[in-house]
Amino acid sequence: MRQRSLSTARLRVLFVAVLFAVLAAAAILRIGYLGLTGSGRPVTSFEEALLPPRGEITDRNGEPLARAFPAFALWYNPEALGDGSPLVKGPRAVARELAAIFPDVDETELADRLARGKPGYLRRRVLPEEANRVQAIGELALELPQETDRHYPQGSMAAHVLGYVGADGHGRVGMEAVLDEQLRDPATRGQPVPLSIDVRVQGALEDELTRGMRATNAIGSAGIVLDVDTGEVLALASLPEFDPNHIDQAGVDNMFNRVTNQVYELGSTFKPLTVASAIENGVITDFSKRYSARPFPIGGFTIKDSHDLGASLNVPEMLIHSSNVVTAHIVQDLGADRLQKTMADLGMDERPYIELPARGFPLWAKGKWPLLRGMTVGYGHGIAVTPLHLASAYAAMVNGGIWRPATMRKVEPGHAPKGRRVFKASTSARMNQLLRMIAVYGTGRNANAPGFRVGGKTGSAEKPGAGGYRKSSLVSTFAAAFPMDRPRYVVIAMLDEPKGTVASSFQRTAAWNAAPIVGRLVPRIGPILGVAPDSTRDVDLTDLDPLVPHGGGE
Repeated sequence: MRQRSLSTARLRVLFVAVLFAVLAAAAILRIGYLGLTGSGRPVTSFEEALLPPRGEITDRNGEPLARAFPAFALWYNPEALGDGSPLVKGPRAVARELAAIFPDVDETELADRLARGKPGYLRRRVLPEEANRVQAIGELALELPQETDRHYPQGSMAAHVLGYVGADGHGRVGMEAVLDEQLRDPATRGQPVPLSIDVRVQGALEDELTRGMRATNAIGSAGIVLDVDTGEVLALASLPEFDPNHIDQAGVDNMFNRVTNQVYELGSTFKPLTVASAIENGVITDFSKRYSARPFPIGGFTIKDSHDLGASLNVPEMLIHSSNVVTAHIVQDLGADRLQKTMADLGMDERPYIELPARGFPLWAKGKWPLLRGMTVGYGHGIAVTPLHLASAYAAMVNGGIWRPATMRKVEPGHAPKGRRVFKASTSARMNQLLRMIAVYGTGRNANAPGFRVGGKTGSAEKPGAGGYRKSSLVSTFAAAFPMDRPRYVVIAMLDEPKGTVASSFQRTAAWNAAPIVGRLVPRIGPILGVAPDSTRDVDLTDLDPLVPHGGGE
């Protein structure tokens, strides 16, 4: 009897164990099935998260620049009931309830639109909680198709870098267009795409350009911060900007990119490039050599300076005073053909190298340049390029002589492109001295941020128009680098048609409006980029000091 009871108990325990094993196996199989098929419980709320069909864009440090969120649109389908009566409650009642959800709509206009019975969008970008309230109205004609809302959390910041996403879900204008396929690909959209820009540097650049533009009543401005060793664009701004979150006609009008697509005659910022070419080709070997600064007649044209600079100048004085005449004499010694080759090696004869789709083609004289053409190009006229061309050229001039293409993509350490050599390292070192000298003694003094060893050159060029150059319309540019004892970054600041105002001491030239922008910007971005102010370090100018006056004009 006792043995029979024990056997029965064992059978019951075994039965319970088998039952639990079967249930556990069923649960595991169900979990595995859901994991493989992606099936789950049905969506019961519009607030359920959906996988965005477009990847995220970030800055180099992972800060979000563009994100896709699941969203909804409000679509009016008057045929939903199929009996000729589009709305159960009537247009006015439905419009009143919708206005309670969306306070910014015009209730009367909405009621009239509903009464007309024409299908179409009533609203784009409906939030999930708003969609729930619309659904609660109980009108089948109010449909809520699922869409994706592309959101730019930084607002208008870096708009010309990012671009925007059109109604068809494809990228437009900027990196949204460049990365469109990658951002839409299910295999890659889960991985954020980091760009080269730093939002902190971008914000500072836009802020200072806006300040400079407003202070001088300029019609626009442009700027770029470029890593001289990798070609990475740390910041790029074209103002006025647009808001990619809200594309309207004003935004469309401002989408033209002044940095990469608009070409300008950038004036005296070309003079250091000309001097670098002359040093590279062995034409300038003695900085004490003096050149005539008197008006220079050639080929029925007279090259002259904006004001009398005396009888003669040496090369350092030419850069400090920004003499067109002495630049022309240097090109005469150099030869137009060798200057043309240098400019081509710096990429001035083709569209700028960068991923952005809007890239302007330079105004470049084809064929062999005559001497007069070479002279005018030497001081920044007779050639029109983008500010990005200038930034890349300056980077090659100061980084040891290597030209590299600019990029909007983050470059991992050790993966910078090899580039091509344009200048010897010795030429680059000498140019770093000269650029620093201009900021200490010459037209770049308003950019000379204490401790940051800024160097650079001003350029104030009249804009061409019908019948010649327009004396009342200038493009003012300061092309800079820092710190000049070991250059790491190039900064370009440009103002389009600045006016003489109280803020610029009633001057329109770059020394008074573009240079101060760089002077304010560098102390803001230097520490962010690892360049701390240091008053104990500087470029050695002892061999140049005896050759230059301690002061200079535009």
